[in-house]
Amino acid sequence: MSFSFLLVQLLYFVAAFSFIYGLKRMSSPQTARHGIVVSGLAMLAATLVTFIHPDVLGADSWLNLVLIIVAIAFGSVIAWWSGRVVKMTDMPQMIALYNGMGGGAAATIAAAELIHALEEHSLDAITLTLALLGAVIGTISFSGSAIAFAKLQGLIHKSFAFPGQRLVTLALLLAVITSGVMFFFDQNNATALLVFFVVSFVLGISMTMPIGGADMPVVISLYNALTGLAVAFEGFVLQNPAMIIAGTVVGAAGSLLTQLMAKAMNRPISNVLFPQPASSGGDSEEEGEMKEASYNDAASLMAYASQVIIVPGYGMAVAQAQHKIAELTTLLGRHNINIKFAIHPVAGRMPGHMNVLLTEAGIDYGQIFDLEEINQDFTNADVALVIGANDVVNPKAKTDKTSPIYGMPILDVVHAKNVLVIKRGKGRGFSGIENSLFFQDNTRMVYGDGAKAIADIIANVKTMLD
Repeated sequence: MSFSFLLVQLLYFVAAFSFIYGLKRMSSPQTARHGIVVSGLAMLAATLVTFIHPDVLGADSWLNLVLIIVAIAFGSVIAWWSGRVVKMTDMPQMIALYNGMGGGAAATIAAAELIHALEEHSLDAITLTLALLGAVIGTISFSGSAIAFAKLQGLIHKSFAFPGQRLVTLALLLAVITSGVMFFFDQNNATALLVFFVVSFVLGISMTMPIGGADMPVVISLYNALTGLAVAFEGFVLQNPAMIIAGTVVGAAGSLLTQLMAKAMNRPISNVLFPQPASSGGDSEEEGEMKEASYNDAASLMAYASQVIIVPGYGMAVAQAQHKIAELTTLLGRHNINIKFAIHPVAGRMPGHMNVLLTEAGIDYGQIFDLEEINQDFTNADVALVIGANDVVNPKAKTDKTSPIYGMPILDVVHAKNVLVIKRGKGRGFSGIENSLFFQDNTRMVYGDGAKAIADIIANVKTMLD
């Protein structure tokens, strides 16, 4: 065993350890930035190690090195540019796109190894099995993430579900398994290999097209887990410990996060991935009417409150209102009004979306609480301010057994003494369900753009308190 090979394995191990350490640091907002930097440096180190890998420094090493350098330069420029220009509201789309690229990369590696096997029959049974598994998982993640990106970006405006959707998806899965088995037993069968990849690609599309926007956070997390799993399988094929460890960690973390988010929605993952066509029932008209409040009325309630709980949703992100929210928080805090933020696990378009936006705006993370930590505090809150959230505060999830969201844990905003809801209009949320919170006696609707509404409330609060 050569010294260069031992050195490469040692450096890969150090890089893999750094990945895990960086991921651990990301578990806390206070250390997350450092964790990202550590993980990024580990990725850079793992990439640079490739230049001294014995398999790269072969007879055609100059060509390999040129291709690697070109790929690194091209990818770095694209990543740097996209990272600089992407808006925080578009971050979920970027995450979906990067998930897809990771899955596509794993599928491409698998394709190269399987084509090599097609020519030379060089893969043993275990390696061939892992290559096929990594190929199908990576391809599904690639095409599925592309559809998720298109839905989040607004390029696809609706979900496509029809009776028999699950049977079609099952038929595609059986076709993937059949073509994969055919290639496993006959590595001369190029047609089977082609069908295997094409149907896997279509399967990813078929799985993702019926899924609605409200379930996208779960889907993004799931495809992240699949990408990690595909990378780990291809790491075994290439005998690359860095890929094995990093892929396994990402796959495990993504799987756990997917389960936690599905639990937060009180829905099995199977119902997210294979939804039934929507029914017309389960959403009766609400009795009563929505009561509107002016900006001055809202300011009066908040200026003379002792405790205020703010519930942000994706509408806050769209309105770019987080900085105005931070300004309002500072203003009220100067007058000894206790401010807390309540975050639902699936608020926003990806896990942690609201936390990132609030932290970016300068909100003290000690003021931000998850559902389990904050729910009991609503009964003591003088005001609950809901901005851009809808389904995650809908009492129907607890009271209406016919509702599609029945059983989903919600933030108990309805128990606050006063509820202010900032919305652009009287429209419904992602699920299309009327929100009974809006019709409660203690709820007042404040209509308008989120950032402008908060700015006007701030102006009115200042005249009352300053």
